[in-house]
Amino acid sequence: MDCCGAGLERSRIHLQITTMSEHNTASVEGALARLAAVIESRKTINGGDPEKSYVARLLHKGPDAFLKKIGEEATEVVMAAKDVDHGADKGKILYEVADLWFHSMIALSHYGLTPAEVVAELERREGTSGLEEKALRKAKDRAAQEGKPE
Repeated sequence: MDCCGAGLERSRIHLQITTMSEHNTASVEGALARLAAVIESRKTINGGDPEKSYVARLLHKGPDAFLKKIGEEATEVVMAAKDVDHGADKGKILYEVADLWFHSMIALSHYGLTPAEVVAELERREGTSGLEEKALRKAKDRAAQEGKPE
């Protein structure tokens, strides 16, 4: 292929990757939004029945119930990762992370938050070094403890 043909091919591939990436992003955000809507519909104020719905039961029991599940699921993610380190199927991690995300979304719903807000927070952090972010949080915490404005 000549130089111009190679450039066109690279552009075409870049366009395909960009389109796939945009589709995947939309698909992920759509899936999270749909799940959030289902969780919201399971609240007792929206007709959710704790006798018929796992989500309604957790929400009805209150924060201690779903927060305990989040802790359990986080531990199961760690255990699955350790298993994968020793040869287990990576699918174990996906399964456990899905459970963790699901239960975390119940907490988000309870506290009036959405997956879109989590995505916005991640986007806000994008391009910021984790070390810088941590140092900034420490400085803010120190200033708050000393009674100084940020």
